[in-house]
Amino acid sequence: MASKREKIKMKSSKSHFHYYTTKNKTSTPDRLTLLKYDPVVREKVEFKETK
Repeated sequence: MASKREKIKMKSSKSHFHYYTTKNKTSTPDRLTLLKYDPVVREKVEFKETK
């Protein structure tokens, strides 16, 4: 059986920094936005899901 979780790329809204995480496509079909720490600007910023 195939996994319902997919790897996604999260990109910072204030710098070039990004990271990868997984999400369940069936429970959250729309794009994620999370508030996380960005080490480039050294503060919490919004990260948005990209392709």
